Amino acid sequence: MEYAYSYIAGRRYQRDGLALAPVVNPADGETIGQVEMIDATGLDEALAAAADGFETWRKTSPYERARIMQDAVTLLRERKEAIGRLMTLEQGKPLAEAIGEVATAADNTEWMAQEATRAYGRLLSPRTFDVMQVVKREPIGPVASFCPWNFPALTPARKIAGALAAGCSVILKPSEETPFTAREIVQAFIDAGVPAGVLNLVYGQASDVSAHLIASPVVRKISFTGSTRVGKELLALAAQGVKRATMELGGHAPVIVFDDVDPVAAARQAVAAKFRNAGQVCTSPTRFYVQRGVYRDFVAAFVDAARGLRVGNGLEPGVQMGPLANRRRQDAVQSLVDDAVACGAKLECGGQRPQGPGFFYPPTVLSDVPETARIMSEEPFGPIAPMAPFDAPDEALARANALPYGLAAYVLTRSLARASAAADALQAGMVAVNHYTVSTPASPFGGVKESGYGSEGGIEGLDAYLVTKSVTQRVAGADLLPG
Repeated sequence: MEYAYSYIAGRRYQRDGLALAPVVNPADGETIGQVEMIDATGLDEALAAAADGFETWRKTSPYERARIMQDAVTLLRERKEAIGRLMTLEQGKPLAEAIGEVATAADNTEWMAQEATRAYGRLLSPRTFDVMQVVKREPIGPVASFCPWNFPALTPARKIAGALAAGCSVILKPSEETPFTAREIVQAFIDAGVPAGVLNLVYGQASDVSAHLIASPVVRKISFTGSTRVGKELLALAAQGVKRATMELGGHAPVIVFDDVDPVAAARQAVAAKFRNAGQVCTSPTRFYVQRGVYRDFVAAFVDAARGLRVGNGLEPGVQMGPLANRRRQDAVQSLVDDAVACGAKLECGGQRPQGPGFFYPPTVLSDVPETARIMSEEPFGPIAPMAPFDAPDEALARANALPYGLAAYVLTRSLARASAAADALQAGMVAVNHYTVSTPASPFGGVKESGYGSEGGIEGLDAYLVTKSVTQRVAGADLLPG
C-alpha cells in the first residue's frame, strides 16, 4: 500500500495524531494507499522552512539553479514509467497518457530551467552624467501553490519550475486524491539537489491549508489551478495581504467548425481531444458549434468514433479512456446529461453510467442541444460532447463568447480569413486553429474573464514570480569630476 506524507525542510513531517485520508483507485473503487493530513503546527514549520529556503535559493546563482533543475529533468525522464503507473492507479487515465504527462512535465521544467538565466533587467539612459539608473528583476518571495487532481504531474511541475527558476521557495499543496504522483515529482527535485526548505510538500484539508498559508506574511504569492468558485475565495484571502496571484480557473472551451472542412476527418480529430483524460481537462473542447452544411455529417462521424473508443482500466493494453476520477464526477456528469435531454437535446450515444465497480462513464454525445441546457453554461469536466448547429459566423462567435469563461477556444476551417477573424474575435487566453494543442513549454498558459489571470509557461511563467525594482544611484565621486 502506498503512503504519502508532508515533506518539510528536507525531512518528513511527523506528529502524533495526524488524520489519515484514503487514496482510491477510480478503476475499481479499492483503497490503494493513505495520505497523512498536516496540522497547523506543520504548516507553521513549512512556512518557516520556506522563509529560510528563500534566503538560500535567492542567493544561488541562476546558472546553479538551472543545473539543479536540469538534473531533476533527467530524473523525471528516467522515472516516467514508474511515475506514470502510480498516476494511472490513483487518477485513472490510460498509462500511455500518464507516462506522456510525466514526459511533458519534464519538458516544461527543462524549458524553465533554461529560462532561469534570462531574468533580465535593463540599464536606463541617465538624464544627468552623475546618476546611474538600473531596473532589476528579483524573486518575489516564498510561494504557496495549490494543485488539482486531473494533471497530478504536469500542474505541480509547472508551478515548481517557474518558482525555482525565478529564485523563489515553494510550499506545494497537491490534491489528496492524487498524492503519490506529486510526491514523486517533488522527490525528483529533492534528489537533484534542491536545498532543504526550498521545496516543501504539504497535504491536508484544502480550506484549512489555504487559509493558513495565505494569511501568513511569509507567503508573497499564490498560484492556484482549480475551479472558478474556489479561485475567487482564494483571491479574497490574498487581497487581505495584497499578494500577487496566478489563477488558472475553470473553462468551457467552444469549438467552431466551419462548413469548408472535411466533417469526417474533423470529427475524428475532435474525438481524440474531447475524450482525453475522460474529458477532465480545463482546456477540453466542451461546446461544439458546427455550421449547418456539415452538421449532420460531423455529428454522425463523431458518434461513430466515440462509440469505437475502448473504455477500461488504464493499466490494460489498448484502453483509450479510463474512469472518471471520483464518484462526484459521475454524479455531476449524469446530472448534466439528464438535464440536457429534458431540455430537448438528443442523446446520440452513452448517457448512462455502467454497472460494476469503478467510476466509469461512457463517451457521450448530445446533439441539437439548446442554449438553455445547463451543459451549455456549466463546465462538464467529463466525457460529454454537446453539439449545436449554426448558420452565420457572427452567430457562432456570439454564442462562443457568451459565457464568463475564457480559457481555451478552437476553430476548424480551411479559410485563412475565417481563421484570422475568429482567432481575433474569440475571448480566450488560448486559441488553436485546426488542431487542439493550446499549450507548449514556450507558450503562456492562462485565461481571461472568470477563467483567471496570469500565465504559467513561457517567459510569462517566469515573470509571474519576479518583481521589478528600480535603482537610481549617484555615481561615487561624481562631485569630484571636472565641471
